Amino acid sequence: MPPGIFISLLYPANSTKSSTFAAFKSSIKVGSTSKFPEYQKLDLSGIAEDILKFWEDQDVFRRSVDERDGNEPFVFFEGPPSANGKPGIHHVMSRTIKDLFCRYHTQKGKQVLRKAGWDTHGLPVELGVEKELGITKEDIGKSISVSEYNKACKEAVMRYTGIWNDLTKKMGYWVDMNDPYVTYQTKYIESVWWLLKQLFNKGLLYKGYTIQPYSPKAGTGLSSHELNLPGTYRMVKDTTVTAQFKVIPDDQHNIVFDKVSNELFILAWTTTPWTLPANTALTIGVKIDYVLIETYNQYTGERIDVILAEALISKVFGKKYAPVGNGALESYETGQKTIPYTIKSKFKGIDLIGLHYEQLLPYAKPMDNPERAFRVIPGDFVTTEDGTGIVHTAPTFGADDARVARESGVPAMLVEDELGNPVPLVDLQGKFVAQMGEFAGRYVKQEYYQNGEAPKESVDIELAIKLKKENRAFKVEKYEHTYPHCWRTDKPVLYYPLDSWFIKATAVKDRMFELNKTINWKPKSTGEGRFGNWLENVNDWNLSRTRYWGIPLPVWRTEDGTETKCIGSVEELQQEINRSVEAGIMTSNPINGYKAGDMSEENYARVDLHRPYMDEITLISDKGLPMHREKDLIDVWFDSGSMPYAQWHYPFENKEKIEKGTAYPADFIAEGVDQTRGWFYTLHAIGTLAFDSVAYKNVVSNGLVLDKDGQKMSKRLGNTVDPFETIKTYGPDATRWYLITNAQPWDNLKFDLDGIEEVKRKFFRALYNTYAFFALYANVDSFTFQEGDYTSEQRPELDRWILSKLNSLINHVDEAYASYEPTKAGRLIQEFVVDHLSNWHVRLSRKRFWRGDYGPDKISAYQTLYHCLNTIAKLSAPIAPFFSDKLYIDLNRVTSSEAFDSVHLADFPVANVVLIDPDLEERMSLAQRISSMVLSLRKKETIKVRQPLQKILLPVDNDHLHDQIEAVADLIKTEVNIKEIEYIKDTRDILVRKVKPNFKTLGPRFGKLMKPISQAINGLKDEAIMDLEAGKTYTLSIHDEEVILQPQDVEITTEDIPGWLVASEGGLVVALDITINEELRREGIARELVNRIQKLRKEIGLQVTDRIEIQMVTQEDIQNSVNDNFDYICAETLTDRLTFETSLDSDAVEIEIDPEIKTGIIIKRIT
Repeated sequence: MPPGIFISLLYPANSTKSSTFAAFKSSIKVGSTSKFPEYQKLDLSGIAEDILKFWEDQDVFRRSVDERDGNEPFVFFEGPPSANGKPGIHHVMSRTIKDLFCRYHTQKGKQVLRKAGWDTHGLPVELGVEKELGITKEDIGKSISVSEYNKACKEAVMRYTGIWNDLTKKMGYWVDMNDPYVTYQTKYIESVWWLLKQLFNKGLLYKGYTIQPYSPKAGTGLSSHELNLPGTYRMVKDTTVTAQFKVIPDDQHNIVFDKVSNELFILAWTTTPWTLPANTALTIGVKIDYVLIETYNQYTGERIDVILAEALISKVFGKKYAPVGNGALESYETGQKTIPYTIKSKFKGIDLIGLHYEQLLPYAKPMDNPERAFRVIPGDFVTTEDGTGIVHTAPTFGADDARVARESGVPAMLVEDELGNPVPLVDLQGKFVAQMGEFAGRYVKQEYYQNGEAPKESVDIELAIKLKKENRAFKVEKYEHTYPHCWRTDKPVLYYPLDSWFIKATAVKDRMFELNKTINWKPKSTGEGRFGNWLENVNDWNLSRTRYWGIPLPVWRTEDGTETKCIGSVEELQQEINRSVEAGIMTSNPINGYKAGDMSEENYARVDLHRPYMDEITLISDKGLPMHREKDLIDVWFDSGSMPYAQWHYPFENKEKIEKGTAYPADFIAEGVDQTRGWFYTLHAIGTLAFDSVAYKNVVSNGLVLDKDGQKMSKRLGNTVDPFETIKTYGPDATRWYLITNAQPWDNLKFDLDGIEEVKRKFFRALYNTYAFFALYANVDSFTFQEGDYTSEQRPELDRWILSKLNSLINHVDEAYASYEPTKAGRLIQEFVVDHLSNWHVRLSRKRFWRGDYGPDKISAYQTLYHCLNTIAKLSAPIAPFFSDKLYIDLNRVTSSEAFDSVHLADFPVANVVLIDPDLEERMSLAQRISSMVLSLRKKETIKVRQPLQKILLPVDNDHLHDQIEAVADLIKTEVNIKEIEYIKDTRDILVRKVKPNFKTLGPRFGKLMKPISQAINGLKDEAIMDLEAGKTYTLSIHDEEVILQPQDVEITTEDIPGWLVASEGGLVVALDITINEELRREGIARELVNRIQKLRKEIGLQVTDRIEIQMVTQEDIQNSVNDNFDYICAETLTDRLTFETSLDSDAVEIEIDPEIKTGIIIKRIT
């Protein structure tokens, strides 16, 4: 029965809403009452508002933590969001996951400290402020001072904290927002500095000039994990060039030049033509086979000799070229459709090493050792998968390029800027420098231009055109491939030479990998696959960021770089400044107001560790030389990865929390899958580097929240969902329940508001109706659970069954929560409430509540339903905290059976294994399954359940199954409204089986015998067909030859026998007799009549216990039905007198049994 129909059970005979029906949004108070609140309507949003006020008035969150002080801790880390943007529906998802496990472990008796946090530094903030102020990075320090800029950043970053806090409250996420950690605060930064000093002391912090991912639009380098965040690699269509590098003849490479008869070129392919002016080498694979080919240039028509890898001839030459003999080359004329080529010789890559070539685009020469440039060198990364097997090498714009060039002594293309400093041909803004002639000042990527400012053609296209004209381009074409983009600006990154500070993550790569094996990842595949693979290939961590708003790198160096100091605390900095003042390098100490050892907020407020203040501090080296701070900030991901320690100001305060394990490592963390190479990685890396420890033991990596069509949500597409509107409309409990039960947290969720409505309708309305039913009748009977709790022996089987299911449920849900499987927990609870409690136990027990004396059977019914509701409140509390608390409070205010003011202060239920009866659960499951199958057959034939039917047939082939079904036979007969159950041995009597040959399997095996085999199969007896249906083989004798039939050799179909309907499911088969004789028809009319009378009782406002008299207009079918079923009708409707009249006055109401059977009726209450 659908949950929405359940409300009718509140008024099974007559009755109306009680005059004492309280409004659903009643205020929540602590204390006892003698009546259970009776709900008027399901208002999940209203409940949430009331419960939220109750939590705040009673300080329930704080009490849930304090009342477990001294208990085993459950350590949780909150990944800090940035409050410079508004929260979305995906934040409700991740925060629900976090909250539910913290609530669960609180219920399990653990103390769960939950400190909120704010991520306040980094590119998201800075780029937002630049946009607001209408400036770029280059304006900072010119049109706006660094201090003014950072002040604007500090104000912007906390702009939406009010909105975030509001969502946090309204969705029921319990986290300490009154004392959050904030990454820009001095105490937090001090802890981060301390961590960096530990790495420095271990030799894990170093400076290097290397090629790094660089974002020109953000103006800073990026770490490898930032470059591997989801969505950073995107498909692009670029202009690619296979360039011709003209070889300079020599007498050391005769194997190459012996067969050369034209100008000789080496072919090299690039997807970034803008890097060609920076080319200083060509890299080959020493073991690769190369060929010398004679052909024509397709653009100039010139006859040329070219070198490329043999394995890539077809890819490079394509359909435009065709191999020919030597003589055929002579006949080629420019403009012909196909260009001929011929292979003249072959050699190994090692034979090419040392060849010199002319500079392709001679805009500039390397500053250092230009004579060592423009030659062929070996490299271990060259393959024959694409390109030409020869790599264009620009050491300033590729890490591998820089490495192999350095190994072979090839200089990079560095030129002098106006100050005489060596710089690449592209500046930090992504523009060509002055030496690039007609290209000077042009962005190397069209995406770097402001909207509408980009020229028609990119530099890639213009360089390709130039090379075509100069006979330096063999092929130009568009090529689709992936290219990295900045995770914050969405613009392409460059690989660029940067002077950066690195954390030597590679030194602990193996240890990180080993520690990761001890972490429980949900899902496991993320930890072993995505994260594990990342750790196996981890690079050193580029820590440097050339920005302004962030944690300054606490490193001071002498100008010659021979002395370095890493500062690890404010006190250490103060002491070092004092030394500098004493030496006369600084005139005063700007942080002299700070008092060492004073951990008060007021003391730390005297110090600002940000730029520009740290830039103004000059220290003194041990040798007496001035030391200036390295201008870099640190990667913002190091900020958030330091939170396990910095949130407690470790090691300056709360040392015991970290060192005694009460606050570290985390027992549990959760964030989106995009954090696999973000926060999850930085936590793990810092934990390993600094403490040789995991930072977390269990991690849930939740999937993306997509729109209902599976598209990523974005403002541009207009498919975002407002979390506030969703919670307001559907309530936080239904929203949370939907997010958790619709799909596993680690799977992507197609978010659909209709799904929340369905959750509200199916689960919450069923639970609401069940409580409302209980409250109504408990109040009628003044049940307050003052009687002693009945033993199992005192309860009827139906109660014993639901209590057995309940205690089994406790075990299964507890196990699911403990295993970080919330979807399983939620679905188990929902199944119990809807299928077992509401649609089975309560429905089958309803007469026990509204009929009869207040005796043992009714008391058992009340106690049983109370136990179920109270337990469900506790089991559901982690996922649906508001409704569960409302339910718990409304139950316990009356009974005072538990002393807790809130379900969130109560303990998680413990199963009473004595009450678990697997045998009983199996019997009732059979009753439910058989009933469901019969009801589906009724629905198929449109036979109402009120219409009795004669019998069902059940094929049963073992005594145990027979005995189990027989034990619940009466229940099944009542539930599906049949007179009898007949057991049969097999299905031959209820199914007509037809069999035909499967020619697809038989034909290839038996060929000419198919005709007699087919005839034999068509004549198979039922027993043989059943054997094949059961998976057995069957042997035919065809022309004195044995033919063994496999189950797949036949196709078996079944048909119902006339007058019966058959259904099968999970090994059970049931046949329903659908023949309706006159006696059954009359009884069906009687049941329909009872239904109509009950509805009229409700409509005229009769009370549950009111007795009535009935007058009806004579109608033959109805009168015959009443005569046959008089006692039943009177008992069901509380009727003392029932008469038929030839006519009734105008007060009569017409009732309709079906379109052919109607009559008038008058119902009067007997006083």
